[in-house]
Amino acid sequence: MACEGFLEGVGLRPPGGPISPSPHTAGLGYALAAYLAWGLSPIYFKALRPAGPLEILSWRVVASVALLGVMTVAMGRGAEVARSLRDGRRALTFVATTVLISINWLLYIWSVNAGHLLEASMGYFMNPLVTILLGVAFLKEGLDRRQQVAVLLAAIGVGWMVVAHGRVPWISLALAFSFALYTLLRKKAHIDAVAGLLVETSLLAPLAAGWLAWLWWRGEAHFGTSPGMSALFLSAGLITALPLVWFTMGVHRLRLSTVGILQYVAPTLQFSLAVLAYKEPFDRTHAVTFAFIWSGLALYTIDAIGKARRREPVPDVQPLD
Repeated sequence: MACEGFLEGVGLRPPGGPISPSPHTAGLGYALAAYLAWGLSPIYFKALRPAGPLEILSWRVVASVALLGVMTVAMGRGAEVARSLRDGRRALTFVATTVLISINWLLYIWSVNAGHLLEASMGYFMNPLVTILLGVAFLKEGLDRRQQVAVLLAAIGVGWMVVAHGRVPWISLALAFSFALYTLLRKKAHIDAVAGLLVETSLLAPLAAGWLAWLWWRGEAHFGTSPGMSALFLSAGLITALPLVWFTMGVHRLRLSTVGILQYVAPTLQFSLAVLAYKEPFDRTHAVTFAFIWSGLALYTIDAIGKARRREPVPDVQPLD
């Protein structure tokens, strides 16, 4: 009974009762909750700003291992995780995905707290188009005309920023390519999102725990400096795992085209926070760059919806983890 209550509480088991929402309505609620959580995550990371990005990342890893371990056992998928670690080829794949998600998480946390959230949001807007390019490069997938134009529009936007500002938007590109490569490799691992993230955070856990111990020994750890700060660190597992669970529950109940549209909720919220709440500079160059990228995304989304209705294969939508 305790296990069932836990699963119901985090959304892994639908609540009982005489009245229950339709699968589509429930799926929409789960997916929207996930993307809202990811979109509002900068508020959480900025609250931890006295701590450095590595300390925040380390707590995110350690706390996630604990919570994801409980979830995996409750879901009865412990054997699946064990098999993944024993399989040499899959283990190497997970080493690669662990490196990529570590880079992505660390760069994102640094970007938020260094005042580069606007550029980070651009990276997640670009991610679907970068995923298309990787599909062409590694999976030999073809591009139809709409996809070609969509990628070209995004490339023009990035090129405009390079010419106008004299610099490459490396944060956006690094976030987009690291996450797209992570998605590509994760697809080959054949494991669900929750169990897969447990494997990855478990591989990172010794390094993360070692770094936290080093900070504690040097007297530079921020955990314990105040009850509020300690509570924020301890909640890192919930901040990481629950949106992933909600995403998993949502994607199983919704059409892929619906999830594909919802994926823009998170970067839109990040963009809004950067410009409206944190007052990051947004000049004409940014406006032109985003206009090209958004135009490419609109074309990509229209193409994806059309293919979904015709039941043609479209690129997978992956969680932000």
